[in-house]
Amino acid sequence: METRERLIEATRELLWERGYVGTSPKAIQARSGVGQGSMYHHFQGKPDLALAAIRRSADELRARAETEFARPGTVVERISAFLRRERDVLKGCPIGRLTQDPDVMADPDLRRPVKETFAWLTDRLAGLLAEGRANGEFGAALDPVATATALVAVLQGGYVLARAADSAEAFGRAVDGALGLLAAEVRRP
Repeated sequence: METRERLIEATRELLWERGYVGTSPKAIQARSGVGQGSMYHHFQGKPDLALAAIRRSADELRARAETEFARPGTVVERISAFLRRERDVLKGCPIGRLTQDPDVMADPDLRRPVKETFAWLTDRLAGLLAEGRANGEFGAALDPVATATALVAVLQGGYVLARAADSAEAFGRAVDGALGLLAAEVRRP
């Protein structure tokens, strides 16, 4: 792996584990095995490197979600595959955790990819739900945007509950509950 990639990956891991303040240039250098001179050759400073790392995490989240959303099957099956995919639940969401970081949220550049990722996820889910409503999978009363927003909230809240309980079971119950509510919206032939 080239130097720039090692720096980005080390920063992604540290942001996920420690947050922005806990991700010092020294910690990045130690994790990546890259010296200070090389770090500043590739990035202007910590904010520039953090932005690259946050964007990478956002891109990865979108790509993994799109894999599930684009698969064959009903809308409920595709959303279920996304919500139930393998995750490191107790570490939390690498993007969602950043919303609790005051330094990230106070910086418009660092906040932007976080905001855009949640907007994309909500819009993508709303599009799937609208597709399901249009093809008759759901009744006309289903509100795709409100339902998509609720699904994103359940997903992020599930991470919080799991971390608080130190148990992935809490996340699983939140997902089961959301999918149960969604299944109740499915039209029966």
